[in-house]
Amino acid sequence: MSASDSEAKAITPEGLVALEAELEELEGPARRAMAARILAARELGDLKENAEYHIAKDDQAHLETRIQRLQQRRREAVVVEAKADDVIFGFGHTAEVLDEKSGKVHTWTIVGSTEANLAQGKLSAESPVAKALIGHAPGDSIEVQTPGGPRRYRVQALVS
Repeated sequence: MSASDSEAKAITPEGLVALEAELEELEGPARRAMAARILAARELGDLKENAEYHIAKDDQAHLETRIQRLQQRRREAVVVEAKADDVIFGFGHTAEVLDEKSGKVHTWTIVGSTEANLAQGKLSAESPVAKALIGHAPGDSIEVQTPGGPRRYRVQALVS
């Protein structure tokens, strides 16, 4: 596996727990609910002209596709644990990062691409900002090219 492959499949321990919880939900209660929905739609009559049945079958196909993708992601996942004694910002770590232009302080955790969620402060390790921040210690300033133009960020403090 190349370095880029392991980066693309990297996941935090918390991300793996969330992935497994979603998979458990989809494979259990969601599948049972879908089967009940299809059964109820079948009871409405002629399947050729039964829109509810066809919609339920399409939704079932989407559910099964999602389950397959999550199972594949779980098989390929490489769990990367953050080292508690690290003094630099890296994968799995959380840091307070100052946007030097706006003065806003962001609390970001660098995570795998599949668990990224900027609204929750989870920054994909594959993003330009995360790539630029990785390996920097508190007090370091870096410049990043973003779609909105160059931005300067400073790592304020490592939170975890």
